[in-house]
Amino acid sequence: MKSLMSLWSLLAEESADRCCTSATRDLNTVTRRVEHEGLSFLTITLPDFGKAIQKWLDQGQVGIHSAFRKERGGSLPLFLGGFFNRVFDRSSGLLLDEPCHDSILALRQLTLMFGKMQLECSPARQAAARRGYIKCEQDVRHFDSELNERDLEEFRVMSELLFGPVFERMNREIYFNRLVPQHGPGSTADRLLGNQKFNQQTWTRRLESVFPARNHLIPNWLYTPVLDKLNILEPGEEQPVKVTLVPKTLKTPRVIAMEPTCMQYMQQALLSSFISNFERDRLLTKLIGFDDQLPNQELARRGSIDNRTATLDLSDASDRVSNQLVRTMLNRWPFLEKAVDATRSRRAVVGGKTLRLAKYASMGSALCFPMEAMVFTTLIFMGIQRSLNTSLSRRDVKRFVGSVRVYGDDLIVPVDHVLSVVQTLEHFGARVGLGKSFWTGKFRESCGKEYYAGTDVSIVRVRYPLPTRQLDATEVGSMVSFRNQLHRSGYWKTCRVLDERIERKIKFFPTVLSTSPVLGRVSSLGYTYERMHPRLHSPLVRGYVVEAKPPSDLLEGAGALLKCLLKLGKAGQLDGFNHPFHWLAPGASVGGPFGTYHDATLRLASAAVDEQHLERSGRPQRVSIKLRWNSPTG
Repeated sequence: MKSLMSLWSLLAEESADRCCTSATRDLNTVTRRVEHEGLSFLTITLPDFGKAIQKWLDQGQVGIHSAFRKERGGSLPLFLGGFFNRVFDRSSGLLLDEPCHDSILALRQLTLMFGKMQLECSPARQAAARRGYIKCEQDVRHFDSELNERDLEEFRVMSELLFGPVFERMNREIYFNRLVPQHGPGSTADRLLGNQKFNQQTWTRRLESVFPARNHLIPNWLYTPVLDKLNILEPGEEQPVKVTLVPKTLKTPRVIAMEPTCMQYMQQALLSSFISNFERDRLLTKLIGFDDQLPNQELARRGSIDNRTATLDLSDASDRVSNQLVRTMLNRWPFLEKAVDATRSRRAVVGGKTLRLAKYASMGSALCFPMEAMVFTTLIFMGIQRSLNTSLSRRDVKRFVGSVRVYGDDLIVPVDHVLSVVQTLEHFGARVGLGKSFWTGKFRESCGKEYYAGTDVSIVRVRYPLPTRQLDATEVGSMVSFRNQLHRSGYWKTCRVLDERIERKIKFFPTVLSTSPVLGRVSSLGYTYERMHPRLHSPLVRGYVVEAKPPSDLLEGAGALLKCLLKLGKAGQLDGFNHPFHWLAPGASVGGPFGTYHDATLRLASAAVDEQHLERSGRPQRVSIKLRWNSPTG
């Protein structure tokens, strides 16, 4: 905690120098309150204050915050008063006509930088998170019961207008059995890890009705005897998702759900089909993002200048997407609807109790992110339609390109229709976080970027505790990343002090480019090097490199061939075949457990995948840093 206090002091002093004010009294206040309140002052109280400041910027006036008192006879808080004086009027509390942008950045940096540290919450807060999950489920059921037929029909028509062509192509792919499944790297409810997922022996009756095991669990029909041991579960016997908590902030953990292996396997197949068909739609790619946050960030920047767009943030977004809405959205495409339903887990284990789910899925399902994006996009245009009091056509929707954008639960909507959009979202069960939604003033926030009147006031966050020894590889890497982000933000004095501290933990700390794998300092002057590579004649530098090896996990036999063919199918190298697993027809070759495959098959498979993927697989169990000669440029 002393190291975090020292870091806060460094940034406070440098921020005060940049803003021509003093932070001496602020340092005394933080020292005193940390002594009495502990780490929670830095990680909970200050971030809450920072969120209030953001809202005051949006509303144009300082409000009341219970954790910090105001100066006598004035309207501004005593704490960080030197910075507040440069942003708000001291007597009235109103936002200045030309507030100091550096002071706005300083207020945000000094209050919010410890707000998202990866720390484990107390048992009481973890229990509260579980209760919140159950309460959220009850809310979904309540809103489902409040929706009438007219609401659902309007939702169905709008979703068909937006996503009809994508759903039609997906429906056809499912009918012709063209989906390629894939296992993810994460944990599953049935505790299968890494390569062992390719030897799974559990399937469900619902999956079997849409995705027969003989087409998806074995490399080809020669391996049909492998399925003799397959356990096909009836709906009442299916394994529920396992709701678990992972670190998010000290205030509240993140609630996720681990899916059974078989469910996640086929969810990935549907996800690949959706993404490939989504990317073919020129309109949708301009409205929704799945892997590029820059369009959202750019719209937020423009909205902070022209006030034409609002940024909305949703609370518990994925947990509030109703399965009833997803079924309504897919109703006209029977094969797709059945496939999506078959890959959805219907029950969850929360705190030892089994709960039947009304939500579509929690974070952990491969389809959670795209489904929530499609539901929210539909609701946004329903809100616009209601605001205009006229039905929208696809041509009308095109007019909103550049003023509507969805990335998960980060929404960009037109200011002219924001109230109708908010009402529509909440009518259908979403919860708009008004404390993190902005449309009144010149402050906007979306996808990790914040802007005030076009100026980037995004902060640098501390994600992990500062390292106490070199072996703390994650903490060392996080500290180096934090230092380099501070340098790009102009906090050069603080960086010089951090450089000294880092060099005490790791002896070699060279100057490199941001693209280098070496843990080094980023500088505006470029990079340095110590020698040239003897064969490649490229620069080399000596430094520490993060090393994380997947655990040993040997895979042989049918599972090994299955994995290779899946990777080839995902890479699009099986064009012309109805299904990747039918590539090797029965009788094509001889010799193997149930008949073998051509040597050419193995060579092609090996060329397309990592050489050791059949020997090592899964997420690394530990991370270390090793001293290496490596490129300073990447």
